[in-house]
Amino acid sequence: MNKVAETLEEAVQDIGDGAMVAIGGFFAAGVPRLLLKALIEKKAKNLTLACGSGPLLGAKDELQCLVQQGQIKKVIDSYGLFRSAAKGASHIFEQKIRSGEIAFEVYPMGTLAEKFRMAGAGIPAAYIPTGAGSMVEEAVVTNLEAARTKRETRQIDGVTCVLEYALQPDFALIHAYEGDSDGNLRYRKTARSFNPIMAMAAKVTIAEVETLVDAGQLEADAIHTPGIYVKKIVQVPRAAFDITNL
Repeated sequence: MNKVAETLEEAVQDIGDGAMVAIGGFFAAGVPRLLLKALIEKKAKNLTLACGSGPLLGAKDELQCLVQQGQIKKVIDSYGLFRSAAKGASHIFEQKIRSGEIAFEVYPMGTLAEKFRMAGAGIPAAYIPTGAGSMVEEAVVTNLEAARTKRETRQIDGVTCVLEYALQPDFALIHAYEGDSDGNLRYRKTARSFNPIMAMAAKVTIAEVETLVDAGQLEADAIHTPGIYVKKIVQVPRAAFDITNL
């Protein structure tokens, strides 16, 4: 089945207002920058952006546009704020979080990865020891007081575990180094962090790839995400960006 979209606009055309969209990448590595730009152009509103570890910080220009256009309702991340307190305080994204205009929910990085993986594996919830004995055990870590719901815990073999639910986005925007027309994907290096599990977790996965080949041209053992998880794939040029001011 040919899953190739001819344009970025075609690739994101089904993302509507109120959708939860997973954004792949680890800071600046493996971020679907051009799909993000297409999402900005589409101007879908009230979006929940489910991240892994700072991809919006790695795409700070795109983040700025999303916030300025009022497209973001909520962000889920493990490391979603700028490392510099001064930079964060002066940035519109953190200002909106501080004011409560954008909801911000935080999980330990490994827990967040597991929440995506559970969704991809069809596991609705699991008890996880990470965070026990900390604020993670007490309540959901968020900037909105009304959303700080009490967490359920259980003792398992003498270890306190926190109940975590699977996180299944409506859409996932993925960046891969190489893909074929059937949607099979191959990543490079750090870009392989959250992209594969997000591709599994989402109801609809949309991938941008730097190199697009015909079905059958990727070596089977080199495929990281099977095409069964991918709905649309679009070829994009290799992005150039400045990482010195992140």
